[in-house]
Order: sequence, then structure tokens, then C-alpha cells
Amino acid sequence: MGTTTSTWKKTFAKIFIVIIILAIGGVIAYFYLPYGDSSVKAGQLNYVMHKGIIFKTYEGKLIQTGIKTGSVGGLQSNEFEFSIENKELAQRLMNLAGQNVKLHYKEYFGVLPWRGYTRFIVDSIISVEEAPTPNTNIDPNYLINY
Repeated sequence: MGTTTSTWKKTFAKIFIVIIILAIGGVIAYFYLPYGDSSVKAGQLNYVMHKGIIFKTYEGKLIQTGIKTGSVGGLQSNEFEFSIENKELAQRLMNLAGQNVKLHYKEYFGVLPWRGYTRFIVDSIISVEEAPTPNTNIDPNYLINY
């Protein structure tokens, strides 16, 4: 009987080790492998900031053209929130606030605190265009009539 119990324990230990290795592999794949290959988003760069308490990360927001409805009857702009791992890229994007940009990013399944607050990690700038300036020349006679 001792031999049967010993064989059962060895088999159970092997199965347990295989399950643990598969679980660790699944966690690594979930957090470290990109969900999709890559994508590009375009819009006006609203801001990029350096924030965090324990893990300092770079976070940004891109305002895309178009309007979406968050609720019935409500309108809001399309906003793309993203994180940046590369400090030099983040500094460069900080200087481009208010410009129209195309950003290349990768989407991940999970969020890691040292990678950023979002699943979207920007890794490069595709193009930058000067944002159109609004017409600030107002006819003074136009204001008097109203």
C-alpha cells in the first residue's frame, strides 16, 4: 500500500506543478503580450502628464474628431486616454499639446501599475500637424447689433 500512495502523490505533485506553470504562463500572457498587433489613433493632443504615487507614469489624452453619445440625448467628444512607457517620447508629446497628432499604440489585456493606468500604451508618433487657429477677428459692429 505504501507504493500505491507514493505513486499517487508523485502523480498529484506533477499535475499540480503543470497547473501552476500554466497559470503563471497565462498571467504573463495576459499582462505582457499585446492584445492586438498595433493601431493608430489621430486627434488633437489634449495633455500629457507625469503622475502617480508609488509608480510614476506618463498619462495622456487625445481628443478625436466626431461626437459620441454617452447616454441617451447626451453628447460628448471622443477621448482616447493612453499611457506612455518611454520618458523621451512623453517629454516630446508634452511639447506637442494642442497639436493634431497621429499616435501608434499597442493594446494590452491588463493594466500593470508600473506601465500606466490604461491598457493603451503609445510607443511612437506617426505625424504632427499644426492645429488650426480659431478666427479671433471679430467685427465690432457685429457685437453691437446683438
